[in-house]
Amino acid sequence: MFYSPLEKPYGPALKQSESDPEWSWLTPLLERGQGLLHNARHGDLARWRAALAALPAASTGFSLPGGLPSFGHRIPDQQALIESLNAFHPWRKGPLQVAGVTIDTEWRSDWKWQRIAPHIDLQGHRVLDIGCGNGYYGWRMLGCGARLVLGLDPTLVYAMQWLACVLYAGPSANLVLPLGIEDLPENAGGFDTVFSMGVLYHRREPVRHLRKLASLCKPGGQVVLETLVLEAQGTALLEPSGRYARMRNVHAIPSPELLVKWMDEAGLQYSRVLDISRTTTAEQRSTEWMRFESLDRCLDPLNPDKTIEGHPAPVRAALLAKAPE
Repeated sequence: MFYSPLEKPYGPALKQSESDPEWSWLTPLLERGQGLLHNARHGDLARWRAALAALPAASTGFSLPGGLPSFGHRIPDQQALIESLNAFHPWRKGPLQVAGVTIDTEWRSDWKWQRIAPHIDLQGHRVLDIGCGNGYYGWRMLGCGARLVLGLDPTLVYAMQWLACVLYAGPSANLVLPLGIEDLPENAGGFDTVFSMGVLYHRREPVRHLRKLASLCKPGGQVVLETLVLEAQGTALLEPSGRYARMRNVHAIPSPELLVKWMDEAGLQYSRVLDISRTTTAEQRSTEWMRFESLDRCLDPLNPDKTIEGHPAPVRAALLAKAPE
């Protein structure tokens, strides 16, 4: 049976939030996100909604063969499906498989997940994923036993990609709202785990962001942070005056030691580094599903240890901490 959540994409979650007094704050948030999927002021919204409505029908289902989020049963006309899914270009987080079509995204997000997953327990957790993109990590979180994943990302096309996956997955506890952390109401919280991956370096006040993450957890909940760091000893800090690897709004890249100090200052406890990995052009690259420039165009062609602007090339760290009891 083909699932059609286009009118009320958060319908099952709305019913659940309305029945739980502690999560009553979630109902208006879901309603706001639902309204944006219908009426956001975006020039491509009508085109995206038409593309969703035109997706070929297939039986629904969700599985994770080998860790690959897979939605629906394979349909015969794969080329037509490829053309339909390309309406939601660029696909950045994945890989994903939709009704038999494998989407080779810009990021090998599965590599990042493999670095983090062995260190965390999500069984039965309610999870908040800040900057979730198209919801890729939410599917992996469900695979690790999460009860609910609420993903926030203000980039509207990512919510449309999520909807395309949900059309073939069927009703899901992985939600993507076209909203940001600043859209959460003051009384939001109570999450067992809060993720913030690829967000901190875009914040002008990183410690304030970390405090917010802690406040969104239940007492003793866990925070998973992933961000750019400097491969440097001590409390080094890079504050790019212009772009960093062609990215705008990169405000602060700390050393791992300084990042842990920030987390301590924000009230997080037992902060520890899980992984530090240099980003390579095998992990982040242009593909037929993301045809814009990618990491190879952002590095110095004569010295791949430097960005095109002369800064140290991207290195990313994943950290785990506890919210106060």
